[in-house]
Amino acid sequence: MTTTTDAKASRAVLSETEAAVLGGAGEILQPEQVSEFVARALAGAQLENQRVCLVVPDGTRTCPLPLLLQAMRESLSSASEVEVVIALGTHQGMSDEQLGQHLGYQPGALEQTYRGWRILNHEFWRPETFTTVGTIGADRIAELTSGLLTDTAVDVRINRHVAEADVAIVVGPVFPHEVVGFSGGNKYFFPGVSGPELINLSHWVGALITSAQMIGTPGTTPVRALIDEAASLIPAKRLALCLVVASGTDTLHAVAFGTPEDAWSACADISAQTHVTYLDHPVRRVLSIMPTKYQDIWTAAKGFYKLEPIVADGGEVIIYAPHITQISVMHPSITEIGYHNRDYFLGQWDKFRDKPWGDLAHSTHLRGQGTWDPERGEVNRVTVTLATGIPEDIVRSVNLNYLDPATVDLAEYEADPDTFVEPHAGEVLYRLRPGAESASPGEPDGRLPAAEGMDG
Repeated sequence: MTTTTDAKASRAVLSETEAAVLGGAGEILQPEQVSEFVARALAGAQLENQRVCLVVPDGTRTCPLPLLLQAMRESLSSASEVEVVIALGTHQGMSDEQLGQHLGYQPGALEQTYRGWRILNHEFWRPETFTTVGTIGADRIAELTSGLLTDTAVDVRINRHVAEADVAIVVGPVFPHEVVGFSGGNKYFFPGVSGPELINLSHWVGALITSAQMIGTPGTTPVRALIDEAASLIPAKRLALCLVVASGTDTLHAVAFGTPEDAWSACADISAQTHVTYLDHPVRRVLSIMPTKYQDIWTAAKGFYKLEPIVADGGEVIIYAPHITQISVMHPSITEIGYHNRDYFLGQWDKFRDKPWGDLAHSTHLRGQGTWDPERGEVNRVTVTLATGIPEDIVRSVNLNYLDPATVDLAEYEADPDTFVEPHAGEVLYRLRPGAESASPGEPDGRLPAAEGMDG
């Protein structure tokens, strides 16, 4: 049996320490409610004659941006400047056509829709994109990461359009996340518009803890603490419009406005009641059907981490995405590294320490739980199979199993009692109900185990 947790609506009043919240778990907000809330929230944010930078998600996140940005137009009409930066992290940039569809304007009609606004991809591939806003020292990182890293400092670099604004406003959803616990809030700054240094560091900290332990963990995880610390160095005033979106739709359950910390916290609580689905028993096989918004395995890997917790030991996760033809558009080195569990890298750290730590983290996230030692080699908890347009030789070369997508009969899998089919994988996290037979060692109880970190 599959059920979602029950929840009551959540509302709060705007104050110096709390976000204003509309809606809650199980609620369905009407567009006019959302528009009125957004306009009222921004009207009180004192944005007159301010240079405003909106930081918004790319197309890999479900988010009704046209509704939200249209609602912001009137309140931002008195700003001296409005720039919209797409928080790509390290995803590929969006084309003009994609940006128009994503943000709600027709090709060539940006000026008519959002008069005076500038729309910018976060061009992380260009060094001039960034400015340095400070450094987090090794001692502070050791404190923030609970000792996972003890000899590593990091320069904090961010997109200069964000740093040079008077006010930077995050606009984006909150979902369970494999690196930080729950996405959203300051995560749109780091890694959304961040330099690679903090991206690599924060993702590796998450990998040391492991995705199974981190994903869906409530509260301030070590990675959340790290990105909150980095965000505090941004010279602009920071605000956030955080959202809880029904997966794969434009339907909103809740919106919150305030500081990134407060707005995120309010929505993370609601997301935990909305985007986590519990099963009573582990399953032998999962078929994750990936939406076309995931264009490579780098992004479609969410079809693994969101389902891994319900797979029994020795089971299998199949990522079904015939439209995907590449492992990673922006990270080709992952084909050299391959996909391996955390201990594979830690046990051979001298061999891998100079590889991009973000790539190593992604590798562990898709490979899941397992062990490595010099005698037995790598032993993984579950099999990961790609049923995609990627050639078989490439799939096997990166240490994953191959299945010809043309042989996948969806009706047959749906009829199989040993297979759990997720038709829209990537955003909802599946877990076993507390007290059910364990499928994996990670449980979202807020207690993160110590892992042996390896400093650079």
